[in-house]
Amino acid sequence: MDDKDNNNMTEYIQIKPYKKDATYSYTLGAFPTYELILSKPELVYKVLVSSSYTDMDSLSLLCNKYHIPIETNNKLINRLSNKENCYVAGVFNKYTCKLSKDKPHIVLVNPSNMGNLGTIIRTIVGFGIYDIAIILPGADIYNPKTVRASMGALFKLNFQLFDSFDEYRMQYPHHDIFTFMLNGENTLNIKDCPKSKLFSLVFGNEATGLDDSFLNVGESIMIPQSPDVDSLNLTIAVGVGTYVFVNHNN
Repeated sequence: MDDKDNNNMTEYIQIKPYKKDATYSYTLGAFPTYELILSKPELVYKVLVSSSYTDMDSLSLLCNKYHIPIETNNKLINRLSNKENCYVAGVFNKYTCKLSKDKPHIVLVNPSNMGNLGTIIRTIVGFGIYDIAIILPGADIYNPKTVRASMGALFKLNFQLFDSFDEYRMQYPHHDIFTFMLNGENTLNIKDCPKSKLFSLVFGNEATGLDDSFLNVGESIMIPQSPDVDSLNLTIAVGVGTYVFVNHNN
């Protein structure tokens, strides 16, 4: 999409509160909007700004650099965000991408919470993994809650949606699979983490985790914890697993 096409598209889009079947979504907040513009400027329809925003000069310079329309519209920002402290919103076109075949993956099976999904995206990018697979059904990666929780990290990685875990495995058969489960056969050990040149770390959803069929898929891993909690939060489990594997497989 060139700049001319981008500007023409802004004339026809009617910006409304988010719906999953819409062709666009938006960032809520200045920081994720800056990350959107810097990472994928060709996808930005328009930037909306509140009259209360205090750094208009910097934002205008960035938008002008990429020929992105900028509009002061308090009423529309309030309709989109439902939050009093949101002063900037970026409207962008949804897009698709493919995972890297030669890089590690994080695989989420039926994640249900959009805030958790966004936090996981931010966490794995922070640890240097830039590919995430989502096995459907699952949380909407384009929901503004997900986008905001990722703090713009969404725009720095590849993601791909799959109808089943088998579909994922068929497309990426050369990855070593490590499933994280409470009844995993192997305990994650910081000093003795499994070695793999190309790994996929697989996690279940917040409520049920992975079912027992995943014990027969690759190598099952248990993160050790005290008996005083039933399980770790999904975002914490992904963070722990990602950190250990990345730092012991470099």
